[in-house]
Order: sequence, then C-alpha cells, then structure tokens
Amino acid sequence: MGRYRVGLETRERILSATRRLLAEVGIEGVTLKAITANARVGAGSFYNLFASKDDAVFEVVREAIEAVDPDPAGAGTDSLEDLVDAFVAFMTGSSPIARIYLQLAGRGLTDPVIAARVLRSHRRRVERFADAWQREVPELEPAEAAARAEVMLGALTGLGMTALMDPGFDMRRHALALLPDAARLRATG
Repeated sequence: MGRYRVGLETRERILSATRRLLAEVGIEGVTLKAITANARVGAGSFYNLFASKDDAVFEVVREAIEAVDPDPAGAGTDSLEDLVDAFVAFMTGSSPIARIYLQLAGRGLTDPVIAARVLRSHRRRVERFADAWQREVPELEPAEAAARAEVMLGALTGLGMTALMDPGFDMRRHALALLPDAARLRATG
C-alpha cells in the first residue's frame, strides 16, 4: 500500500510540475529535465509513470478538459448547452492549457503519434456532441447529427482561438448562437 501511495504522490508531483511549467514557459520550454527537476524526481521515476514528456503534457490537458466535463462518466446526460459551456469554460478558464491543447493539435500535422491522440480525443468529442444533437433534435439521422457535431466543434475551436487572442471577446455569447433554436432560447432566457 505504501509503494502505491508513493507512486500516486510522485505522479501528482510530476503533473503539478508539468502544469506549472506549461503555464510559465509554454510547451516549447517544457523538457523532461525541467519536469523532473521541478517535481524533484529522477528520470527513472518519471519513466515508470509516463512513456514520454508528451504523455505527461497530454495528461495535464486531459485533466483540464475533464475538470469542466458536464458528464465525466459519459452517461449521456449532457445537453448541447452543457457541452458548449464546458468547451467555453475550457478555452476561457484554462487558457494556458487551452493554448497548449491547440499547439499539440498543430503538432499533430507533422507528428503521426500526436495526430492519433488528438484525433482520438476529437472523435470522442464528436460522438458526445452528436449524441446530444440527437437528444435535442430527435428526428436527426445519426450521420446528420455527426455532421452538425463536426461543424459545431470546428466553430467552437475557431471561437476559442479568438478568445485566447482577444481577452475582450465574449466566446459564450457567440457559442450560444451555434445551438438549435430551442436550446438557445433556454440558454439565454
């Protein structure tokens, strides 16, 4: 039991150090050496828990996304408004991590390993948004719900990029315009 607890504590120190470094120096400044030095662990301890620096960074991003997830168990209880609000909260409330997420997605254009991880995450999000679309508009066929989910996520990503570059941009107001009429009325009424 003691070794397990030590492992969990070491993992959290590594993730805390990674979070801190990402906020302070961005993804370019995060190195394995910097993470291990900040976490006060050896490289061997790091590699016992993470396969690479990118794995630690992806875990930090995953935790930030999960922290705003309206339905972390994936039980299908989230509405489109819930999912839009979570996306807005991630982009505006976790801005250093949101920036890192977008940078990682960009690195996926040239790194197939990162591309696979980003695409897996994106596909899960599309499924969640498509399910919510079908709950919101039951007459939608699954393919149409998935297409609407893709368009909505593309628009939300663009709005998020604008919000990250322009602190005065009201991302939520613009994001609510993406909701179907009934959901938009509930969200603003």
